[in-house]
Amino acid sequence: MIADALFPFGLRTLGDCPDGDTTITLIGPDEPRFWDIFCASPEFNDSAGAPLDRWSKRVITDIAVAHDAEPLFPFGGPPFEPFFTWAKQTGRFWASPIGFLVHDEAGLFVSFRGAIRRKTAAIIGTSEQPCLSCEGQPCATACPVGAFDDGYDVAACKAHVISDAGRDCRTNGCLARRACPVGQGTRLPAQAAFHMEAFL
Repeated sequence: MIADALFPFGLRTLGDCPDGDTTITLIGPDEPRFWDIFCASPEFNDSAGAPLDRWSKRVITDIAVAHDAEPLFPFGGPPFEPFFTWAKQTGRFWASPIGFLVHDEAGLFVSFRGAIRRKTAAIIGTSEQPCLSCEGQPCATACPVGAFDDGYDVAACKAHVISDAGRDCRTNGCLARRACPVGQGTRLPAQAAFHMEAFL
């Protein structure tokens, strides 16, 4: 099974998207297990750049080949694969109040490391969107600079994160994402800081 092949690498399936006579299975980190596994990889410990993308490509390609599947990635374009569209067709992702995708188990900290396309039946999720029953929807008001008040103001977000006042976001991850009660506390601060550095 794909899930069994992903497990030793700290990865997990996030949902299936029907694609004609094939299925696209989205893949992301199984946090918090993922971080220590990735940190032990040769890609993380060399100086060639883009360690997470290179590690993801190696690991997911090897798994895809072993299962007679096609590997797909959210990086390496243009053109870029439509991961956002695929995600919304799995029945396990929705647009959150701040516009970012929210996952039924990983919440707002969900991320894609890749996907595989194979000839198998898709298993569509049946969960209810967690935002519909989320009291107060704290993600919508957690940003200290209101970067999500009217769409996503990337410039305001980055300006805050690199400032002295943005140290918490920079070292522990986005406050708006962390406010989501779904999957809360699963992303380690070191991993969050790694992603924030890449964002900047």
